[in-house]
Amino acid sequence: MVEVLQRSLVVPRLAKEHPQGGIPHGETVGIRHLLTQVDRLANALEGVVGSRLHPVEDEQVVVELRLQHLVADAIGEVDALGAAPKWRLGLGLAQHKKALTNCGSRLVLRTGAPLACLQRLIEETGATAVYWSRLYDPSSIARDQEVKETLKSQGIEARSFGGHLLFEPWSVETKTGGFYRVYSPMWRAVKDRDVAAPLAAPVRIAPPKNWPQSERIEDWSLDAAMARGAAIVRPYVRLGEAAAQDRLAEFTNGAISDYVAQRDIPSVDGTSGLSENLTLGEISPHQCWHAGMRAHLGGAPGAETFLKELVWREFAYHLIYHTPHIAQRNWKPDWDRFAWNEDAGHPHVQAWMQGRTGIPFVDAGMRELYVTGRMHNRARMIVASYLTKHLLSHWKIGLKWFEACLVDWDPASNAMGWQWSAGSGPDATPYFRVFNPVTQLDKFDPERHYTNRWIAEGQGAPSNTALSYFSAIPKSWALSPDMPYPAAIISPQEGRQRALSAYETRGF
Repeated sequence: MVEVLQRSLVVPRLAKEHPQGGIPHGETVGIRHLLTQVDRLANALEGVVGSRLHPVEDEQVVVELRLQHLVADAIGEVDALGAAPKWRLGLGLAQHKKALTNCGSRLVLRTGAPLACLQRLIEETGATAVYWSRLYDPSSIARDQEVKETLKSQGIEARSFGGHLLFEPWSVETKTGGFYRVYSPMWRAVKDRDVAAPLAAPVRIAPPKNWPQSERIEDWSLDAAMARGAAIVRPYVRLGEAAAQDRLAEFTNGAISDYVAQRDIPSVDGTSGLSENLTLGEISPHQCWHAGMRAHLGGAPGAETFLKELVWREFAYHLIYHTPHIAQRNWKPDWDRFAWNEDAGHPHVQAWMQGRTGIPFVDAGMRELYVTGRMHNRARMIVASYLTKHLLSHWKIGLKWFEACLVDWDPASNAMGWQWSAGSGPDATPYFRVFNPVTQLDKFDPERHYTNRWIAEGQGAPSNTALSYFSAIPKSWALSPDMPYPAAIISPQEGRQRALSAYETRGF
């Protein structure tokens, strides 16, 4: 089995710092392709992504494109990644290369347009078929259609399969037809459906007679934009399929029992942590579903809630498939007339990005994001509400910042999450529901374990985690733990009143 990672070549912006002084980020594509014999490929993919492929004869050489779920850059048909997800992809590929080597195979990397790279690879290997796992954003769909139509016209078998989702977006409909715009009815519609069980991955993969040439992943510089932050974030990453399986087992044998209560406590490791592995296909939703279902049938109190979270992810992908504009503009068009601040350089937005708003819950969440590449879900809701409501700033600013900073960045979940928080999306929290970050902190972090973990200023003996933030941020921010903690740029009371006033005079 040869696994080919193909990268579309664009003008890189890897050395360009965020215009507001944040994480540098670039615009280079990462797309993975597999070359294999399909009878072995079926088992391999079932173990990784839960795909269902039809085996063919041993002697038939097959190219299988395993496409990463990356979303298109607005400038063109480019799968754009921010600094943290690009770096995390590089780590994942290096780990996957080792796993393939242990199976007697190799990872092959090529630079160029997807179709052209495939055609060259087909010519070099004599491949007769191309199989791939589907993606659901508009750019990926358009690319895949071009690949499929062109290869078929050239006499090459070209087929796509599911795997990244439990349920294909066109397979779940309301009673009257059409897709679900509200989550709860969708959950009720799918919760009792059969989900295909993944097969075991092969121990050994037969190599081809001649190996295709490969570029070096080190030369792709997927880590360049992370700069000095990479060393800080790396200890928080659990890398590869084996680590993902261990993480799932640990969760379903332990924390899942208290998941309902513990998942809202930001100082407690009460969630699965699997988002970074799911987003890169290091574990499949099928594997997570069946593990969660076993826990549910075994009486684990939090298992059903975990299953609901998997379907919430599905809901996001179904929405980006049926309404792709959710990733780029207000899902509800009326919100185009709302008086958002769209200046990412505004001092209040800068303070939000830097975790210097003077609101401890907000600042702790933003610093956790910068140090770990992730953020607790309760904190995500708080920081999103504060940006879009207290600061009256457009959700797209937050969406782009998360896209730069998250190692578990997911195009569908990120877009839906921000529009949910802002009130402009499907099944969204009403805009007039303004989270109070002070009372939320009192409720979910009464002993201040979370904020003390991430905020150094004003503490006599700040934690190592709090201090590590200052080692990760750009030097241009000129921040120090010796600085006084700032006063609130907007108080909870003032922010709430501003938000409600803006909503009352919105004009729609």
